[in-house]
Amino acid sequence: MTENQATEVKYGERAIEEGKLITFPNPRPGRVYNISVTLPEFTCKCPFSGYPDFATIYINYCPDEKVVELKAIKLYINSYRDRYISHEESINQILDDFVAAADPLSITIKGDFNPRGNVHTVVEVSHKK
Repeated sequence: MTENQATEVKYGERAIEEGKLITFPNPRPGRVYNISVTLPEFTCKCPFSGYPDFATIYINYCPDEKVVELKAIKLYINSYRDRYISHEESINQILDDFVAAADPLSITIKGDFNPRGNVHTVVEVSHKK
């Protein structure tokens, strides 16, 4: 591998860096229905130790006028992998960004973090219009 290949930003890394929550019009406005998304490979870094944290993120929302595109959710969630952020702040930030992008009727986001040092953390936040 050449030095240039080692420092070159890969297309997936560029997509993650540019990742934002993209929406499209709800195909059934006025109908109350739930969308559930599970993201089992969430990672971030502990802001105190720098150790990696791993979690499964559960998003359950009732859309209003907009639905969030699934690939966009994946890229957005992957953008946390190198962030130094607490469990609590990461889940609250995901909720804030999701509400800002899609303005759902209701949403609950749960982060089920893998145990580390004999501590298992689950953070759940909700928003309702």
